[in-house]
Amino acid sequence: MEADLRARRVDAVRAWTSFVEHGDGAEHLVRPEILSSWARSEQTISPEVAYAPLDDEQETAAYFRESPLQTAVERVEEDLRRTAEDGDLVVAVTDPQTRILWTYGGRTMRRKAESVNFVAGGRWDDRSAGTNALDLANRLDRAAMVFSAEHYASMVHNWVCWAAPVHDPVTGVQLGVLDLSTTWDRTHPIGLATAQVMARLIEQAMPASATPLGRAPAPGEGQPGLVLSVLGTAEAHLDGQRLLLNRRQTEILALLALHPEGLSLDRLHAAVYGDHAVTFSTLKAEVSHLRHALGGQLSSRPYRLTMPVATDVDHVLSMLRRGRLARAVEAYGGDLLPGTDSPALQELGEYVAVAVREALLADPDPEAVATYGERAPYDTEVVEAALARLGGRAHPLAPLLKARLAAARA
Repeated sequence: MEADLRARRVDAVRAWTSFVEHGDGAEHLVRPEILSSWARSEQTISPEVAYAPLDDEQETAAYFRESPLQTAVERVEEDLRRTAEDGDLVVAVTDPQTRILWTYGGRTMRRKAESVNFVAGGRWDDRSAGTNALDLANRLDRAAMVFSAEHYASMVHNWVCWAAPVHDPVTGVQLGVLDLSTTWDRTHPIGLATAQVMARLIEQAMPASATPLGRAPAPGEGQPGLVLSVLGTAEAHLDGQRLLLNRRQTEILALLALHPEGLSLDRLHAAVYGDHAVTFSTLKAEVSHLRHALGGQLSSRPYRLTMPVATDVDHVLSMLRRGRLARAVEAYGGDLLPGTDSPALQELGEYVAVAVREALLADPDPEAVATYGERAPYDTEVVEAALARLGGRAHPLAPLLKARLAAARA
């Protein structure tokens, strides 16, 4: 175990040195999300930065005091402190901008954390403090690990960090992240799972109707309702509880969520089954099961959902309409319900995919294209457009884009 960790650390240092000194040669040595973050980091900070910048202490404390995260952290603080002390970890909770709001550390890690401003008020987005797990988990909205020299800033090359996003369990809105950090030689396979468990503890302790501070709530936020993801995956939460639905029920739910005005029996049947010889009774039975799962919040004539609804499809299209391409690509998880035979969902999926793709062809930002490439690895035209925009100029993501292009053509 120790020998494996040391070899892994040597590889990470080699990749980091190659990137920092030569600007290339690391594309095959680190994960794409690490390379993308290194590229963002180098635009604003030196790899030898000594500590993270600090926001005003009183302002940070006021934000945390008014945030639903404070109530949740207080409710599980004993568990968080015990985890930190037992594992000699430092535990941190951030806001949506990756600013630390609360932290607690074991004896050794507490001193190390203080020396680099891994404290309340510390800004740990990658443009402020370099690549780290807090930023990746916040940016990608999924659990992340950063080991040793995968950190862009050498001040934390002796660290390993595991982070998981924290969401409002009612609306699904991301409120920040929970991070666990310790020294690289204490890396353990369950570190990432532990961070996810701690994040879920905070979510379960959250007061009802938690809405992020500093912006107006989007439709469906701040109140009980349905949060539906259908791009690249299929997941539905009602009032914070995950719904267990079969494939057809998920398709029906998606169609109703994306048609808030409601659908008649005939239109819903055509949208779900197309020309397939399926009886109306079969559809009615599926709707009946779905209505039960939704606690009765599905009316008839027309069929319509009667709770607030938020979907990833609406979010992606909204970001595109507002010209926020990077945010749209980050939220685009992939094809809409892959494998669906619903003609209406197939058509909508094609519309969303083309909208994202055409936006990238019109504005082939290398970072956005690199993210998109993770969802659509064989779309060579978009990658070619990004490389054409670079025009042969040096860019940290150019080697990654070229490698992706070569892999797609292989």
